[in-house]
Amino acid sequence: MGLTAEKLREDLDAVAAREPRLASALIHVGYPEARIRERGYKTLLRTIVGQQVSVAAAASVWAKLEAEVGADVAPANLLARDFDALRACGLSRQKQGYARSLCEMVAAGELDFGTLPADDEEAIALLTRIKGIGRWSAEIYLLFAEGRPDIWPAGDLAVQEGVKRLLNLDERPAEKATRALAEPWAPQRGAMAIFTWHFYSASREPV
Repeated sequence: MGLTAEKLREDLDAVAAREPRLASALIHVGYPEARIRERGYKTLLRTIVGQQVSVAAAASVWAKLEAEVGADVAPANLLARDFDALRACGLSRQKQGYARSLCEMVAAGELDFGTLPADDEEAIALLTRIKGIGRWSAEIYLLFAEGRPDIWPAGDLAVQEGVKRLLNLDERPAEKATRALAEPWAPQRGAMAIFTWHFYSASREPV
């Protein structure tokens, strides 16, 4: 399960006790809502389907995919469909390659979402073996679907902008700097990531 609202509050309070700027920000914007996704293969498949398209377009493709291969979208069923059948659902050649990479790893037993490595970096390394799944997508899965408390997607632009505003920096920090700036927030960086999105959204200042 992902990070619950109760867990988010607990972790943010722990960071706020040693980070006055967070304590102040919590007073102004409050605590973020929980962001919890279903654990398992389907969540990553939906991530692939939704890459570089609108939410509405992704929902349309997913509905067609369910109609074609079944509501459970079983890996074996997707692998059994040819290019034209999946193209008719709205999957480009590239996304079909990504989807098949994921399905093949699951079908072969190379990837079991119930037993991902406990070490975050090892889990990220395994997930990024899937074509089309980069570090950011792997981190988002581990944060939202597994609720891993110390995941920090430093490459996310909204996280970077949230850090800039929270720490009152002159410029938005790059990924390496964003990762370094968050080190004092361990082992509650997952809650801080969700808070930076929340804090960024609460501000109307353009990026």
